[in-house]
Amino acid sequence: MNTLKKNFLIIYIALLLVCLLSATGVLAEDEAARAPQQPIHIEADRMESLKDNDAVMFTGNVEAQQGDLIIHAGKMTVYYSTDGAKSSEPGMGLQKIKKFIATGDVKIIREGWVATGEVVEYFGLEKKVYLTGNTKVLQDNNMVTGDSVTLYLEEGKSIVERSGENGSRVKAFFYPDADNQGETNDKSP
Repeated sequence: MNTLKKNFLIIYIALLLVCLLSATGVLAEDEAARAPQQPIHIEADRMESLKDNDAVMFTGNVEAQQGDLIIHAGKMTVYYSTDGAKSSEPGMGLQKIKKFIATGDVKIIREGWVATGEVVEYFGLEKKVYLTGNTKVLQDNNMVTGDSVTLYLEEGKSIVERSGENGSRVKAFFYPDADNQGETNDKSP
């Protein structure tokens, strides 16, 4: 593959990743409508095209950002498929993201919340995100922990599960709003 085709493929994968991030439901609806126009900025110590695996791998202090959504990881691999449709570039087909995997102290940040774990996988066909490995989701002062978190994007549903090992359990910590602290439900004099 010549340099021009490799550069086009890299830019195309980055644009597909923009669409992926906007489809995760993490962005607000008004932001999702603008997401295709918002650039995605990926920085890493190294990027490698894996032609045999139809993938692009970013390694070393990876940071992907689109709007106010930021993903930090040690490594991120984006897997794509070519469906045979013609691209405007000679010799290039249309790539679609099958999945991406980010590993190594994964941290997903968006205004108001943070999710952490060891591995995050996105499955394009199923529109599903799977976060594993000592997962924590924090929003304001509230926190949910478990061994895995599964987000079903089209259904707007999430499931936090335990592995069953070592008596681990899902834990949730919810704190009242600061404005409501000290108030009680007892209205008697």
